[in-house]
Amino acid sequence: MKNSNFLELTSLQVAMTRVFGVFDRLTLVETRSTQTDMMAEPDGKSTLVNGPSGEGGAGDDKHKDEDACGSKEDTGEASGDKNVSEKSEPKASQDGEVDDEDTDSMDGSGLYSLTEDGERESEGDGQDGAKEKESGRRAGRKRNRPCAGGNNTTHSSSSDEEEQKDEEDDNDDDEDNDNEAMEAWLGAELRDLRGPAWRAIPSLRSREIGRDAPQFVRRVCGARGLVQRLELQGRLEKHSGCVNTLHFNPSGTRLASGSDDLRVVIWDWAVRRAELEFDSGHKSNVFQAKFLPHSGDSTLAMCARDGQIRVAELSATQRCKNTKRVAQHKGAAHKLALEPDSPCSFLSAGEDAVVFGIDLRLDRPANKLVVVKEGDKKVGLYTIFVNPAKTHHFAVGGRDQYVRIYDQRKINENDNNGVLKKFCPSHLVSSESKTNITCLVYSHDGSELLASYNDEDIYLFDSNHSDGADYCRRYKGHRNNATVKGVNFYGPCSEFVVSGSDCGHIYLWDKHSARIVQFMEGDIGGVVNCLEPHPHLPGMATSGLDHDIKLWAPTAETPTVLKGLKEVMKKNKRERDEDSVRHSDQYDTQLLWFLMRHMRNRRPPRTRREGADADTDESWSSPNTSDEEEGGPDHVQCMSS
Repeated sequence: MKNSNFLELTSLQVAMTRVFGVFDRLTLVETRSTQTDMMAEPDGKSTLVNGPSGEGGAGDDKHKDEDACGSKEDTGEASGDKNVSEKSEPKASQDGEVDDEDTDSMDGSGLYSLTEDGERESEGDGQDGAKEKESGRRAGRKRNRPCAGGNNTTHSSSSDEEEQKDEEDDNDDDEDNDNEAMEAWLGAELRDLRGPAWRAIPSLRSREIGRDAPQFVRRVCGARGLVQRLELQGRLEKHSGCVNTLHFNPSGTRLASGSDDLRVVIWDWAVRRAELEFDSGHKSNVFQAKFLPHSGDSTLAMCARDGQIRVAELSATQRCKNTKRVAQHKGAAHKLALEPDSPCSFLSAGEDAVVFGIDLRLDRPANKLVVVKEGDKKVGLYTIFVNPAKTHHFAVGGRDQYVRIYDQRKINENDNNGVLKKFCPSHLVSSESKTNITCLVYSHDGSELLASYNDEDIYLFDSNHSDGADYCRRYKGHRNNATVKGVNFYGPCSEFVVSGSDCGHIYLWDKHSARIVQFMEGDIGGVVNCLEPHPHLPGMATSGLDHDIKLWAPTAETPTVLKGLKEVMKKNKRERDEDSVRHSDQYDTQLLWFLMRHMRNRRPPRTRREGADADTDESWSSPNTSDEEEGGPDHVQCMSS
């Protein structure tokens, strides 16, 4: 055990050395910036490098524990009260000086732009006047253009050149209009970006003298300046299929991954080495594998496309003792939900609309908690999550537009189908488009709920609001269509929202302002599905259609300039608009497929030929069979693989 603990400590030290090596560079950057500002002052007075006023120097680090997470935002606004962002201006000090911009902010205004170099485009009357002048020049050229029947041939060549120039000007105007439309679409629900809450020099100085040392790492992980410096650190390569799931153990020293190759790998990610690889026992794509909390990393829960919920028992000698089936859905099971304080109980959700409560201490672990319905129609499920603050509450999402919250203590399916409350963006309640929820997660304190919709955006809800409340924030720019895509909070106090995209990129939004603060190319294969922030360090692991796992840490020399973001977002929006036009035809095709499948399932079973081998495995793939006909997943016994 001593050797094992020593190895884990060494691995974590290696990782922290790599990650926190960026502090030296940050300190050097801020020091140089400060010296430059002092030299630039004509009267010899120094200017602070603190960006927006309201955040001072070292004195600002006298925060209490609750200040490290920030005060709870006022997220109770309805979507109708959306604020259009305004250009922020630096505040003047009492001496008439203007504070310089912070080195961790992205530009002087603290707001991102869609231009290639990250600079803000010109605004106001000057831009409108330039357009009017250019329009007048083009009109003048057309008036002075010679007639087609003129005798001078030079006029003809000159006319061709002017027509070509006019076409180029028209193309530029179209591009400007597209950019304006994109800016208007994005900026409709944005807020001003707040000033940076963490600065390298004051925080490091406070840590050196022992002040607020316990909160140092926590504040670093939630710093926007480090999020803007995230870059690829390395890859973990072992799987031979798409990597569908990632999960850190509670201490953050190990990373579990599952893949289409039906195998699960346990990684020592800090040294990029696979410690254990084993067959999951599943018959189809592994969708999720999670360490159960307080189990000493010895119990791993798994679910897959075959609908099985399995548990792997791991030994301290880096091997898998066995895996056993503890529940069975009649359709794919995409997600598991862990109870934060329980090493032996968790929840599962499947496309059969069933939620199982699983207790490994029982002879029959699976207990059917609820069948999710909208009216009399079952709603297949893609995602489930337990509220970390109220562990008896859990939220589910799937093949309709509603986020549903249940209370395990009082589920009565005869009363509102057992639902405690439902949330949905107001414009999607009566929408004809068939939107699904591919993933939802609670924030660190359970006060907020984040839901990602396919062919739509990401929405933030206040979980304490009443039934039917509208969303509080909306995050735009990514593309969620090709896969059952994940979404997550980033930061110890859920300061950011992170999602993958069909375009192969990773997006990070500032939660409060809904502005994109980081944009990275994540997958060559084209789709990023899984995003797993480290529980204690600034960094995360991601995966998608590529067969590897990518590790990210804030080691870049300078903050991002969001290069290429404009083109990628325009492409994503165009593809989404085209898909919405084709939606009606797709719906008719899906309806035809469903009817044909239903008729095929109603055919009488064919008699088994003599001498044919009996099928030793129960078939759970048909969602039209009842629990009574199949024996039901409630009665499945644990079987070692």
